[in-house]
Amino acid sequence: MSLPESRYLAQRLLSCEADASKNSETSESATLRVCAKLRQPLITLAGVAGFRSLLSRALTLAMVEVPSLGGVQVAADGSLQGLDDLELQIDKDQAREAGVILIAQLIALLLTFIGEGLTLRMVQDVWPEAAFDGRVSETENKA
Repeated sequence: MSLPESRYLAQRLLSCEADASKNSETSESATLRVCAKLRQPLITLAGVAGFRSLLSRALTLAMVEVPSLGGVQVAADGSLQGLDDLELQIDKDQAREAGVILIAQLIALLLTFIGEGLTLRMVQDVWPEAAFDGRVSETENKA
């Protein structure tokens, strides 16, 4: 899976969370919710330090494309700190794009370290309501 495919999967996860937030009273961003939902299975797999390392690396890679993420940090428990403040400072489209890039980088790292099968299985376990059909990208199964 390439970075464009990781980006597509990130967009799908963020869309799932954005849709879910319409039916709830949460004010937390979709990006924070995606990271929080991925945190538990990844902590089980790699420990808190392993998850923090992956998310920190994803954040560093994402900052290359979105320098405004420089104010965001990964806390000791693996949560993101400062993303809410950033989202107040930039427009909604920029915040969404920053989230897509950050989640795409995290997914790309997961694919590198645990492989496509385990990554997709974990995503499907976390978002069972999402129709992934074992597909990574929208063009993969079109013929």
